[in-house]
Amino acid sequence: MSQDRSHRGPVQRRREISDHVLSEGSASAADLAERFGVSPMTIYRDIDELEREGVLRKFRGGVTAQPSGVFESNVAFRKKTMRAEKEALAARAATLIEPGMSVLIDDSTTVLELARLLPRFEPLTVVTNFREAINLLAEERGIQLMALGGDYDPLHDSFLGVSCVEAVEALRVDLCFVSVSSVYGDHAFHQEQRIVAVKRAMLAAAGRSVLLIDHSKLGRTALHRLTPLSTFDLVLVDGRTPPDDLRSLDERGVRYDVAPIPDPPSRRPR
Repeated sequence: MSQDRSHRGPVQRRREISDHVLSEGSASAADLAERFGVSPMTIYRDIDELEREGVLRKFRGGVTAQPSGVFESNVAFRKKTMRAEKEALAARAATLIEPGMSVLIDDSTTVLELARLLPRFEPLTVVTNFREAINLLAEERGIQLMALGGDYDPLHDSFLGVSCVEAVEALRVDLCFVSVSSVYGDHAFHQEQRIVAVKRAMLAAAGRSVLLIDHSKLGRTALHRLTPLSTFDLVLVDGRTPPDDLRSLDERGVRYDVAPIPDPPSRRPR
C-alpha cells in the first residue's frame, strides 16, 4: 500500500493526509511517513503546507486537527465532534422558534444542527453566512432564505469579511443563534478576529440572541474576546456539563438552561 501511495502527487497525498488526521484527530510525522511511503522531510513539507492552508495544526513531532487558543478546527473535523451534545442543544434551541419569525444563524457546526430542524417551523425567514446551511435549506419552499455574501473561507465553509458584516448590519431579526470556540470566566471567545467581527454584527442585529455551547468549550481559552455572556438573552449548555461549571454560571448571574441528552437506545430502561 505504501509503495502505491509513494507514487501519488503531493496534492492528492496532502488530501489523504488531511482526511486521515481529521478522522483520527492527530498523527505523528513518523507514522504519516510510513503510511504514505515517503521521507520524513516530505511529510514535514506536507504538514507545513496543510498548516499554511489552515487545515491542520503542527505540534512537536506531528500534526493535529484539534483546536487551540489561536487555531480553529477545520469544519469537517468539528462536524464529527460532540454530536449528541449538539443535537441536544439544537432541540432545546428549536423550542424558542415560532412560525413567521426571522432567524439569523452563524457558521458554527453546533448551530448547523439547529438548521436541520428549521423546516418544522415554516413559514420562516432564515439568514446565514454558512454555505452548508444555505445548501441544506435552499430547497425548502416555506423558508425565505437570505444568504449573506462576503469573502468565501474554505476552512469555515462560510462567507466573512467587511461585506458580510455590512450585510448583517443592514438587517434586524427576531432571533440570533450562535456558538463560539470557548467560554472563559464570564466572556465568550473565538480564535479568529474575522469570525468575531461577523458574530458581533449578528448579535447587534437581533432582538434576542442565544448562545449554544457544549461542555467541552467551557473553561477553555481562545485569543479574541467576543462578548460578555450577559449579552445573550439565554445561554444553552448540554446535560453533560459538570456541576462546577453550572455553579460558575450561577455565580456570575448568567441566564442559562440545560439541554438534556437522551440516553442511547441500547441504554434506555425497558
